Amino acid sequence: MLVKEVIDIIEEFAPSAYAEDFDNVGLLVGDKNATVSGALITLDTLETVVDEAIDKNCNLIISFHPIIFSGLKKLTGKDYVERTVIKAIKNDIAIYTIHTALDNQYKGVNDMICEKIGLKNRQILILRKNSIKKLTTFVPNKQAAEVRKALFDAGGGSIGNYDNCSFNLKGEGSFKPNEEANPVIGKRGEVHLEEETQIGLIYPSHLEKKLLQALFSSHPYEEVAYEVSALENENQHLGMGMIGELESPEDEKSFLKRIKNVFNCGCIRHSEFRGKPIKKVAVLGGSGSFAINQAKAAGADIYLTADLKYHDFYKADKDLILGDIGHYESEQYTKDLLHSYLTKKISNFALILGETNTNPIKYI
Repeated sequence: MLVKEVIDIIEEFAPSAYAEDFDNVGLLVGDKNATVSGALITLDTLETVVDEAIDKNCNLIISFHPIIFSGLKKLTGKDYVERTVIKAIKNDIAIYTIHTALDNQYKGVNDMICEKIGLKNRQILILRKNSIKKLTTFVPNKQAAEVRKALFDAGGGSIGNYDNCSFNLKGEGSFKPNEEANPVIGKRGEVHLEEETQIGLIYPSHLEKKLLQALFSSHPYEEVAYEVSALENENQHLGMGMIGELESPEDEKSFLKRIKNVFNCGCIRHSEFRGKPIKKVAVLGGSGSFAINQAKAAGADIYLTADLKYHDFYKADKDLILGDIGHYESEQYTKDLLHSYLTKKISNFALILGETNTNPIKYI
Protein backbone atom coordinates (compact mmCIF):
# COMPACT_ATOMS: atom_id res chain seq x y z
CA MET A 1 0.00 0.00 0.00
CA LEU A 2 0.99 3.60 -0.52
CA VAL A 3 1.21 6.08 2.34
CA LYS A 4 -1.75 8.01 0.92
CA GLU A 5 -3.89 4.84 0.92
CA VAL A 6 -3.14 4.28 4.61
CA ILE A 7 -4.05 7.90 5.29
CA ASP A 8 -7.40 7.43 3.53
CA ILE A 9 -8.19 4.52 5.85
CA ILE A 10 -7.22 6.51 8.95
CA GLU A 11 -9.36 9.43 7.83
CA GLU A 12 -12.40 7.19 7.47
CA PHE A 13 -12.09 6.75 11.24
CA ALA A 14 -10.97 10.26 12.23
CA PRO A 15 -11.28 12.83 9.42
CA SER A 16 -8.66 15.57 9.69
CA ALA A 17 -11.44 18.04 8.82
CA TYR A 18 -12.57 17.72 12.43
CA ALA A 19 -9.23 18.57 14.00
CA GLU A 20 -9.17 21.80 16.00
CA ASP A 21 -8.12 24.96 14.14
CA PHE A 22 -4.98 25.39 16.26
CA ASP A 23 -3.78 21.88 15.51
CA ASN A 24 -1.31 20.51 12.95
CA VAL A 25 -2.50 17.12 11.71
CA GLY A 26 -2.01 14.99 8.61
CA LEU A 27 1.16 14.00 6.78
CA LEU A 28 3.91 16.12 8.36
CA VAL A 29 6.96 14.44 6.86
CA GLY A 30 7.46 12.20 3.84
CA ASP A 31 6.15 11.23 0.41
CA LYS A 32 2.48 10.29 0.22
CA ASN A 33 3.23 8.13 -2.84
CA ALA A 34 5.85 5.99 -1.08
CA THR A 35 5.15 2.28 -0.61
CA VAL A 36 4.74 1.30 3.05
CA SER A 37 7.06 -1.42 4.36
CA GLY A 38 5.70 -1.22 7.89
CA ALA A 39 3.97 1.22 10.21
CA LEU A 40 4.90 2.07 13.79
CA ILE A 41 2.05 3.38 15.93
CA THR A 42 3.05 5.72 18.75
CA LEU A 43 1.79 8.48 21.02
CA ASP A 44 4.69 10.83 20.24
CA THR A 45 7.37 10.98 17.56
CA LEU A 46 10.86 11.51 19.02
CA GLU A 47 14.36 10.61 17.84
CA THR A 48 14.15 7.38 19.84
CA VAL A 49 10.86 6.53 18.13
CA VAL A 50 12.43 7.08 14.70
CA ASP A 51 15.25 4.75 15.80
CA GLU A 52 12.65 2.15 16.75
CA ALA A 53 10.98 2.52 13.34
CA ILE A 54 14.35 1.98 11.63
CA ASP A 55 15.09 -1.10 13.73
CA LYS A 56 11.66 -2.58 12.94
CA ASN A 57 11.75 -1.79 9.19
CA CYS A 58 8.90 0.73 9.37
CA ASN A 59 8.94 3.64 6.97
CA LEU A 60 5.71 5.16 8.30
CA ILE A 61 5.13 6.47 11.81
CA ILE A 62 1.51 7.01 12.81
CA SER A 63 1.66 9.39 15.75
CA PHE A 64 -1.03 10.84 17.97
CA HIS A 65 0.82 14.06 18.86
CA PRO A 66 2.37 16.20 16.10
CA ILE A 67 6.16 16.56 16.26
CA ILE A 68 5.78 19.76 14.23
CA PHE A 69 3.24 21.96 15.99
CA SER A 70 4.26 25.50 15.10
CA GLY A 71 6.18 26.56 12.01
CA LEU A 72 9.76 25.49 11.34
CA LYS A 73 11.92 28.14 9.66
CA LYS A 74 15.18 26.18 9.79
CA LEU A 75 16.31 22.56 10.05
CA THR A 76 19.68 22.72 11.79
CA GLY A 77 19.19 20.12 14.51
CA LYS A 78 19.24 22.70 17.31
CA ASP A 79 16.39 21.06 19.27
CA TYR A 80 14.57 17.73 19.62
CA VAL A 81 11.94 18.69 17.04
CA GLU A 82 14.44 19.53 14.31
CA ARG A 83 16.63 16.51 15.11
CA THR A 84 13.60 14.18 14.89
CA VAL A 85 12.46 15.61 11.56
CA ILE A 86 15.98 15.47 10.10
CA LYS A 87 16.42 11.84 11.16
CA ALA A 88 13.06 10.88 9.65
CA ILE A 89 13.88 12.59 6.34
CA LYS A 90 17.35 11.04 6.16
CA ASN A 91 15.85 7.57 6.61
CA ASP A 92 12.86 8.08 4.26
CA ILE A 93 10.37 7.71 7.10
CA ALA A 94 6.98 9.40 6.75
CA ILE A 95 5.21 10.83 9.80
CA TYR A 96 1.43 11.09 9.96
CA THR A 97 -0.31 12.76 12.92
CA ILE A 98 -3.94 12.39 13.99
CA HIS A 99 -4.22 14.32 17.32
CA THR A 100 -7.47 16.32 17.84
CA ALA A 101 -9.14 14.66 14.85
CA LEU A 102 -9.23 11.57 17.08
CA ASP A 103 -10.02 13.59 20.21
CA ASN A 104 -13.25 14.70 18.55
CA GLN A 105 -14.43 11.22 17.55
CA TYR A 106 -17.11 9.43 19.56
CA LYS A 107 -15.09 6.19 19.48
CA GLY A 108 -11.84 8.05 19.96
CA VAL A 109 -9.52 9.06 22.79
CA ASN A 110 -12.13 9.78 25.44
CA ASP A 111 -14.23 6.73 24.71
CA MET A 112 -11.07 4.68 25.31
CA ILE A 113 -10.65 6.35 28.72
CA CYS A 114 -14.28 5.60 29.56
CA GLU A 115 -13.77 1.98 28.51
CA LYS A 116 -10.79 1.62 30.85
CA ILE A 117 -12.74 3.16 33.75
CA GLY A 118 -15.88 1.13 33.03
CA LEU A 119 -18.38 3.90 32.27
CA LYS A 120 -21.78 3.29 30.70
CA ASN A 121 -24.34 5.65 29.11
CA ARG A 122 -21.54 7.66 27.49
CA GLN A 123 -22.16 11.02 25.87
CA ILE A 124 -19.96 13.71 24.31
CA LEU A 125 -19.18 16.44 26.85
CA ILE A 126 -18.76 19.38 24.40
CA LEU A 127 -20.64 18.79 21.17
CA ARG A 128 -19.00 20.12 18.01
CA LYS A 129 -20.85 22.82 16.09
CA ASN A 130 -20.96 23.52 12.34
CA SER A 131 -20.34 19.92 11.31
CA ILE A 132 -23.72 19.01 9.79
CA LYS A 133 -25.12 20.09 6.43
CA LYS A 134 -28.29 19.40 4.49
CA LEU A 135 -28.63 18.44 0.83
CA THR A 136 -31.87 18.96 -1.09
CA THR A 137 -32.25 17.73 -4.66
CA PHE A 138 -35.01 17.07 -7.19
CA VAL A 139 -35.23 13.78 -9.10
CA PRO A 140 -37.72 12.19 -11.53
CA ASN A 141 -39.92 9.81 -9.57
CA LYS A 142 -38.66 6.76 -11.47
CA GLN A 143 -35.01 7.42 -10.52
CA ALA A 144 -35.60 8.69 -6.96
CA ALA A 145 -34.84 5.36 -5.26
CA GLU A 146 -31.59 4.97 -7.22
CA VAL A 147 -30.35 8.47 -6.37
CA ARG A 148 -31.38 8.09 -2.74
CA LYS A 149 -29.41 4.83 -2.44
CA ALA A 150 -26.31 6.44 -3.97
CA LEU A 151 -26.48 9.26 -1.43
CA PHE A 152 -26.92 6.80 1.45
CA ASP A 153 -23.98 4.72 0.20
CA ALA A 154 -21.85 7.88 0.18
CA GLY A 155 -22.56 8.44 3.88
CA GLY A 156 -25.57 10.76 3.73
CA GLY A 157 -28.71 10.35 5.80
CA SER A 158 -27.23 9.29 9.14
CA ILE A 159 -28.72 10.61 12.38
CA GLY A 160 -27.19 9.17 15.54
CA ASN A 161 -27.89 5.43 15.60
CA TYR A 162 -30.05 5.61 12.45
CA ASP A 163 -29.05 5.61 8.79
CA ASN A 164 -30.86 5.83 5.42
CA CYS A 165 -32.75 8.85 6.81
CA SER A 166 -34.36 11.22 4.31
CA PHE A 167 -37.54 13.21 3.74
CA ASN A 168 -39.26 13.01 0.36
CA LEU A 169 -41.94 15.18 -1.24
CA LYS A 170 -43.61 14.52 -4.58
CA GLY A 171 -44.34 17.47 -6.84
CA GLU A 172 -44.04 18.83 -10.36
CA GLY A 173 -40.83 20.28 -11.74
CA SER A 174 -40.58 22.46 -14.85
CA PHE A 175 -37.73 23.33 -17.20
CA LYS A 176 -37.08 24.52 -20.74
CA PRO A 177 -33.89 23.27 -22.45
CA ASN A 178 -32.18 25.82 -24.67
CA GLU A 179 -30.64 25.04 -28.08
CA GLU A 180 -27.29 24.03 -26.56
CA ALA A 181 -28.83 21.62 -24.06
CA ASN A 182 -28.84 17.85 -24.39
CA PRO A 183 -31.89 16.92 -22.31
CA VAL A 184 -32.51 13.37 -21.13
CA ILE A 185 -36.19 14.25 -20.79
CA GLY A 186 -38.04 16.93 -22.79
CA LYS A 187 -37.20 18.79 -26.00
CA ARG A 188 -35.12 21.86 -26.81
CA GLY A 189 -37.12 25.07 -26.83
CA GLU A 190 -40.16 23.51 -25.11
CA VAL A 191 -41.29 23.82 -21.50
CA HIS A 192 -41.40 20.39 -19.90
CA LEU A 193 -43.28 19.36 -16.76
CA GLU A 194 -41.97 16.32 -14.88
CA GLU A 195 -43.29 14.45 -11.86
CA GLU A 196 -40.38 14.69 -9.41
CA THR A 197 -39.40 13.76 -5.86
CA GLN A 198 -37.70 16.29 -3.65
CA ILE A 199 -35.13 14.43 -1.54
CA GLY A 200 -33.72 16.03 1.59
CA LEU A 201 -31.09 14.53 3.87
CA ILE A 202 -28.33 15.59 6.25
CA TYR A 203 -24.66 14.59 6.16
CA PRO A 204 -21.41 15.24 8.05
CA SER A 205 -19.67 18.18 6.41
CA HIS A 206 -16.42 16.32 5.67
CA LEU A 207 -18.33 14.03 3.26
CA GLU A 208 -19.62 16.85 1.04
CA LYS A 209 -17.33 16.16 -1.93
CA LYS A 210 -18.09 12.44 -1.85
CA LEU A 211 -21.83 13.07 -1.53
CA LEU A 212 -21.97 15.50 -4.45
CA GLN A 213 -20.00 13.08 -6.62
CA ALA A 214 -22.58 10.40 -5.82
CA LEU A 215 -25.39 12.83 -6.66
CA PHE A 216 -23.96 13.84 -10.03
CA SER A 217 -23.09 10.28 -11.08
CA SER A 218 -26.50 8.84 -10.18
CA HIS A 219 -28.79 11.69 -11.24
CA PRO A 220 -30.31 11.33 -14.73
CA TYR A 221 -30.46 15.04 -15.61
CA GLU A 222 -27.78 16.88 -17.60
CA GLU A 223 -28.01 19.77 -15.14
CA VAL A 224 -28.62 18.67 -11.54
CA ALA A 225 -30.67 21.01 -9.38
CA TYR A 226 -29.61 20.87 -5.72
CA GLU A 227 -29.23 23.00 -2.61
CA VAL A 228 -26.66 22.76 0.19
CA SER A 229 -27.28 24.47 3.51
CA ALA A 230 -25.34 24.61 6.78
CA LEU A 231 -27.22 23.61 9.93
CA GLU A 232 -26.94 24.74 13.52
CA ASN A 233 -27.63 21.19 14.74
CA GLU A 234 -24.96 19.70 16.99
CA ASN A 235 -23.46 16.35 16.06
CA GLN A 236 -24.23 13.95 18.92
CA HIS A 237 -21.23 11.77 18.01
CA LEU A 238 -18.60 14.46 17.51
CA GLY A 239 -16.86 16.66 20.02
CA MET A 240 -14.46 16.99 22.95
CA GLY A 241 -14.55 15.00 26.17
CA MET A 242 -17.06 12.46 27.38
CA ILE A 243 -19.28 11.81 30.37
CA GLY A 244 -20.67 8.53 31.63
CA GLU A 245 -21.77 6.62 34.70
CA LEU A 246 -20.22 3.95 36.88
CA GLU A 247 -22.12 0.68 37.23
CA SER A 248 -22.43 1.46 40.94
CA PRO A 249 -21.26 4.41 43.07
CA GLU A 250 -17.71 4.37 44.46
CA ASP A 251 -16.04 6.05 47.41
CA GLU A 252 -13.97 9.07 46.32
CA LYS A 253 -10.63 7.87 47.63
CA SER A 254 -11.15 4.28 46.47
CA PHE A 255 -12.11 5.50 43.01
CA LEU A 256 -8.97 7.61 42.60
CA LYS A 257 -6.78 4.75 43.85
CA ARG A 258 -8.36 2.53 41.19
CA ILE A 259 -7.77 5.18 38.51
CA LYS A 260 -4.13 5.44 39.62
CA ASN A 261 -3.70 1.71 39.05
CA VAL A 262 -5.62 1.59 35.75
CA PHE A 263 -3.59 4.44 34.21
CA ASN A 264 -0.33 3.68 36.04
CA CYS A 265 -0.15 7.26 37.29
CA GLY A 266 2.90 8.47 39.16
CA CYS A 267 0.42 10.50 41.18
CA ILE A 268 -3.01 12.07 40.87
CA ARG A 269 -3.39 15.72 41.83
CA HIS A 270 -6.95 16.44 42.88
CA SER A 271 -9.16 19.08 44.45
CA GLU A 272 -10.86 18.74 47.80
CA PHE A 273 -13.05 15.68 48.42
CA ARG A 274 -16.77 16.44 48.86
CA GLY A 275 -17.68 13.49 51.05
CA LYS A 276 -20.07 12.15 48.41
CA PRO A 277 -19.92 8.90 46.40
CA ILE A 278 -18.84 9.10 42.77
CA LYS A 279 -21.35 7.98 40.15
CA LYS A 280 -21.06 10.36 37.18
CA VAL A 281 -17.61 10.80 35.65
CA ALA A 282 -16.44 13.32 33.02
CA VAL A 283 -13.17 12.77 31.17
CA LEU A 284 -11.03 14.60 28.63
CA GLY A 285 -7.68 13.22 27.54
CA GLY A 286 -4.77 15.65 27.51
CA SER A 287 -5.08 19.32 28.49
CA GLY A 288 -8.67 19.83 29.60
CA SER A 289 -8.94 22.83 31.89
CA PHE A 290 -11.13 24.57 29.30
CA ALA A 291 -13.95 22.06 29.93
CA ILE A 292 -14.30 22.39 33.71
CA ASN A 293 -17.53 24.40 33.46
CA GLN A 294 -19.02 21.91 30.98
CA ALA A 295 -18.24 19.05 33.35
CA LYS A 296 -20.01 20.95 36.13
CA ALA A 297 -23.01 21.70 33.93
CA ALA A 298 -23.28 18.03 32.98
CA GLY A 299 -23.55 17.08 36.65
CA ALA A 300 -20.26 15.22 36.94
CA ASP A 301 -19.13 14.14 40.39
CA ILE A 302 -15.52 14.13 39.19
CA TYR A 303 -13.70 15.39 36.12
CA LEU A 304 -10.54 13.54 35.06
CA THR A 305 -8.15 15.32 32.72
CA ALA A 306 -4.57 16.64 32.70
CA ASP A 307 -2.36 19.75 32.81
CA LEU A 308 -4.44 21.57 35.42
CA LYS A 309 -2.82 24.69 36.85
CA TYR A 310 -2.84 25.86 40.46
CA HIS A 311 -5.81 28.19 40.07
CA ASP A 312 -7.77 25.66 38.02
CA PHE A 313 -8.31 23.58 41.15
CA TYR A 314 -10.16 26.47 42.81
CA LYS A 315 -12.75 26.20 40.04
CA ALA A 316 -13.96 22.91 41.49
CA ASP A 317 -15.62 25.06 44.17
CA LYS A 318 -17.02 21.90 45.81
CA ASP A 319 -19.33 21.36 42.80
CA LEU A 320 -17.20 18.40 41.73
CA ILE A 321 -13.74 16.92 42.18
CA LEU A 322 -11.03 17.81 39.67
CA GLY A 323 -8.48 15.08 39.06
CA ASP A 324 -5.25 15.55 37.07
CA ILE A 325 -4.07 12.08 36.08
CA GLY A 326 -1.27 13.24 33.75
CA HIS A 327 -1.17 14.08 30.05
CA TYR A 328 0.68 10.97 28.88
CA GLU A 329 -1.27 8.75 31.27
CA SER A 330 -4.65 9.96 30.01
CA GLU A 331 -3.76 9.34 26.36
CA GLN A 332 -1.47 6.31 26.60
CA TYR A 333 -4.06 3.84 25.32
CA THR A 334 -4.68 5.85 22.16
CA LYS A 335 -2.07 3.89 20.22
CA ASP A 336 -3.84 0.64 21.18
CA LEU A 337 -7.06 2.10 19.77
CA LEU A 338 -5.35 2.99 16.48
CA HIS A 339 -3.61 -0.37 16.26
CA SER A 340 -6.87 -2.24 16.83
CA TYR A 341 -8.69 -0.22 14.14
CA LEU A 342 -5.94 -0.48 11.51
CA THR A 343 -5.35 -4.19 12.10
CA LYS A 344 -8.94 -4.85 11.06
CA LYS A 345 -8.48 -2.78 7.90
CA ILE A 346 -4.94 -3.56 6.72
CA SER A 347 -3.11 -6.83 6.18
CA ASN A 348 -0.56 -5.74 3.54
CA PHE A 349 2.26 -4.97 5.98
CA ALA A 350 3.24 -5.06 9.64
CA LEU A 351 1.44 -2.71 12.03
CA ILE A 352 3.62 -2.43 15.12
CA LEU A 353 2.77 -0.91 18.48
CA GLY A 354 5.62 1.37 19.51
CA GLU A 355 7.41 0.26 22.67
CA THR A 356 9.27 3.52 23.36
CA ASN A 357 7.98 5.29 26.46
CA THR A 358 7.69 8.92 25.36
CA ASN A 359 6.44 10.36 28.67
CA PRO A 360 8.71 13.34 29.45
CA ILE A 361 7.53 13.48 33.07
CA LYS A 362 9.21 11.33 35.72
CA TYR A 363 8.19 10.73 39.33
CA ILE A 364 10.31 10.06 42.42
